[in-house]
Amino acid sequence: MAAKKKEPVVIEGAGPLNAPIGGLLTWVDQRFPLMSIWKDHLSEYYAPKNFNFWYFFGALSLVVLMLQIVTGIFLVMHYKPSAAEAFASVEYIMRDVPGGWLIRYLHSTGASAFFVVVYLHMFRGLMYGSYRAPRELIWIFGMIIYLCLMAEAFFGYLLPWGQMSYWGAQVIVNLFDALPIIGPDLSTWIRGDFVVSDATLNRFFAFHVIAIPMALLGLVAAHILALHEVGSNNPDGVEIKAKLDDKGHPLDGIPFHPYYTIKDIFGLSVFATVFSVILFFLPEMGGYFLEYNNFIPADPLKTPTHIAPVWYFTPFYSILRATTEDFMWALRVGVVAYAGLILFTSRGCLSKILTLLLAPVILLAMGVIEAKVWGVVLMGVSTLIFFLMPWLDKSPVRSIRYKGRLSHIALTIFVIVFLTLGFYGTQPVTAAGTLISQIGTLIYFSFFLLMPWYTQMETTHPVPDRVTS
Repeated sequence: MAAKKKEPVVIEGAGPLNAPIGGLLTWVDQRFPLMSIWKDHLSEYYAPKNFNFWYFFGALSLVVLMLQIVTGIFLVMHYKPSAAEAFASVEYIMRDVPGGWLIRYLHSTGASAFFVVVYLHMFRGLMYGSYRAPRELIWIFGMIIYLCLMAEAFFGYLLPWGQMSYWGAQVIVNLFDALPIIGPDLSTWIRGDFVVSDATLNRFFAFHVIAIPMALLGLVAAHILALHEVGSNNPDGVEIKAKLDDKGHPLDGIPFHPYYTIKDIFGLSVFATVFSVILFFLPEMGGYFLEYNNFIPADPLKTPTHIAPVWYFTPFYSILRATTEDFMWALRVGVVAYAGLILFTSRGCLSKILTLLLAPVILLAMGVIEAKVWGVVLMGVSTLIFFLMPWLDKSPVRSIRYKGRLSHIALTIFVIVFLTLGFYGTQPVTAAGTLISQIGTLIYFSFFLLMPWYTQMETTHPVPDRVTS
């Protein structure tokens, strides 16, 4: 049986001027699904018509990712991944390469901008319940992207081979050394040596330039495909696919192109304006984007007076530093209280049995394993706990617009605590700062672990049948 011949694509309005373009598109489309991709993901992908400015940050994340890749390619052309030449090559880029200073500042400022837009993108997801069914997989892909971004930033941080780069990597890698049994071998494997050295720089360079960017691109594609499969969430948390017109299009949806492409271009122009002001006038941002110690060559024999990671890691660094021997008693009380809460309020036998089994094991481990190990564990859990959001939120509604007072208070306190932990992570250790970080750590985890209770206790507002303005 003869194969069915693919019908050629007809370009509407084709005239003398655009006939060659139409012919080229037809030729390409017969060999590659160009027009179907355009229709499925842009011109005929219907998004809710009530997107607000919080929805700019997803598109901005993609733009900044492309900026980082392009500027990274140009930096690699002149960078020398060698402990003997790395710092000098960065100085050469800044001083002697035509436009090198601009490329380097685009890349360094872009790194911070990346985390700004990603954190705002995640905050929008928390506000409007974008992690709720059927979008769990979108959220999981997004969180894996976030973890890859953290790895990418960490690996790239060592490459300038300045004082803070060197000692920051030394401190972070040594954290793995605290893990029982596998810790020493794991930290040696990460470094490729017994200390941070040329071998460490080479493998970090390979991960930063090749491995992690490839993983990021694949994950971003999966994130977008998963999003377009189930459709975008909206500020009301209403499923627009529930009400369709006679053509099968959502009544409360509009084509992504041209409406949201134009809107995103406006958001991009505002972002580019702010980004340019920082780029040309405040590229170091007072030492938060580029630390002053990083303009000094790495010296293994001279430790900086205060070692701290870049600002986007500092909330988790605060949690690490807050975990002292005294704080372990507060954590033990927290474990006992949380176990009691589950036993007295849960209706499931399985959850009670698991609590009775796990709580004594955790308490015993807290008495055996030293505090610095638990600091590493809590730092890791503080990022991984976001993966559980689709199952922790038990509210009958998605959006913060229709949730009760408890959810509003909890999210507000969480944001304040996150920013406070971030600030104290940049500061030298003090007794007051440690106490504030310890209180912040307890509140940080309480936001997640108590969510199944406070999201069910509160009184929610009725959700409209259709999206609102």
